[in-house]
Amino acid sequence: RKEQELDSKDAIILHQFSRPSNGVPSLSPFCLKMETYLRMADLPYQNYFDGKLSPQGKMPWIEYNHKKVSGTEFIIDFLEEKLGVNLNKHLSPHERAVSRAVTKMVEEHFYWTLAYCQWVENLHETQKMVSLFGPFSDLLKWILCHLTKGIVKREMYGHGIGRFSEEEMYTLMEKDMRTLAGLLGDKKYIMGPNVSTVDATVFGHLAQAMWTLPGTRPERLIKGELINLAMYCERIRRKFWPEWHHDDDNTLYESEDSSEASKTYSPLQDFSFYSRTETFDEEGNSISQTPDTDYTGHSLFDSDVDMDEYRDHEQCK
Repeated sequence: RKEQELDSKDAIILHQFSRPSNGVPSLSPFCLKMETYLRMADLPYQNYFDGKLSPQGKMPWIEYNHKKVSGTEFIIDFLEEKLGVNLNKHLSPHERAVSRAVTKMVEEHFYWTLAYCQWVENLHETQKMVSLFGPFSDLLKWILCHLTKGIVKREMYGHGIGRFSEEEMYTLMEKDMRTLAGLLGDKKYIMGPNVSTVDATVFGHLAQAMWTLPGTRPERLIKGELINLAMYCERIRRKFWPEWHHDDDNTLYESEDSSEASKTYSPLQDFSFYSRTETFDEEGNSISQTPDTDYTGHSLFDSDVDMDEYRDHEQCK
């Protein structure tokens, strides 16, 4: 198929995998991390789901002013330098060090146990979520998923974590999740009351356990004993992904102040120009929108979930 010409002049083009069929933005923690970061930083961007990897063989990657950058860490550094954004400017040197340590734990350790759960143990469910169309879509999905399974197992073995038993890998996963739950505590975000870059990383990975791994051990853990992580995921989803809705949402996370109008959702866009502070009508005219309101005009503070609400719910039970 002839590739569509893209003009990245003064525009962020985000290349990533296609949207899955279950309503979650991405089955890739790194793609979800990158897109969530762009929304947190309020940087307008355009998605491009061509499936083409970067020159380094990475996904996601961006184009900006005809410059190609891959690797989420390098992308964020590049955008900070070129556009002057910085989600970590409120952090102290110690907090920045902790933030980086948490990021590396999540991306270099926790990620692999999630990948095992998603592409090896839970492959049948993951295959249902992969979005492919055409007369041979089922066969292609089967082939794609089993190829991915082989790649994941080989890379996990090379990493070292894949040399352990399944039970040992899940023990490591649980330790990572408990560490994140302990770091978060009853705070709004990982590093305190304000969002920072590490939140995009942690959310991108925890969202997989929350919404893409039904019936698995990480899902049971995040929605059970480590409920503060589930509330954290919901908090970020509602603030930065107002159009993302899941049919199996647990009403435990709903705010008592949420109105019916605030529960209307539009589908995730496959090929779209997105800005959190502006929306665009069909004729391309901008419509003002403040960062603290969603696309319906309702305050996002009403959807912030805190631990007191959960404790009250537990006492009622």
